[in-house]
Amino acid sequence: MSNLHYPQFCALARAAEIIGERWTLLIIRELLLGPKRFGDLLDHLDGMSPTLLTARLATLIECNVVRRTVLPRPVNAQVYELTEIGREIQPAIRELIRWGGRFLFPPVPGDTFEPDWVMLGLDAIAKRSPVPEINVGLMVTHGKKSAGFTVAGGGSGTSIQRGITDCKGTLEAPFDAVLQIVGTSVSLQDAIEAKRAKVIGSMALVRKLPLLFDLAERRRIAPAAH
Repeated sequence: MSNLHYPQFCALARAAEIIGERWTLLIIRELLLGPKRFGDLLDHLDGMSPTLLTARLATLIECNVVRRTVLPRPVNAQVYELTEIGREIQPAIRELIRWGGRFLFPPVPGDTFEPDWVMLGLDAIAKRSPVPEINVGLMVTHGKKSAGFTVAGGGSGTSIQRGITDCKGTLEAPFDAVLQIVGTSVSLQDAIEAKRAKVIGSMALVRKLPLLFDLAERRRIAPAAH
């Protein structure tokens, strides 16, 4: 079990004992994106030692939040994945991402970034109510790295999928520019003119991207600073 213990008979205290240790939430972030090998986790948790990762995984396995499994041939590799109990934390992670977004900028020099993390970030601000039935491609770049997604709208809200499929328009931009565009703090045209973004295919379709997210709406209702 975790070395962290709060002497309180409280469900929040118990949850904090499991996920409140340093790095644990970020391990869960990685596993929400899919099963990972030990080395993959280390690659995406820059600054974490193998010894500490082993200890954190052991605690999560003991709590039935994570399990070890072996991928079938030809991969035949041992990976870590969330259990059913582990996946139940996803709504809470979504709300933490939404809350933490207000502290995201300005970026801290030297911070690492994986374009795959965008999937959870976009899911956190995706609308859960009916939106236009459109598919918009999104290519998120960071230095030499990039990741492609399909943002799909429909009657049940917005979904985010890996890969660009059946999209007549695609936005290519770094993640901070994507957030500015979907949050309407910067217009698509201004981002293009500043060479912060480019559109492949239908400009009219990409202009509808903010309709699939609630970031702009949340900013409008946010209390004014005093």
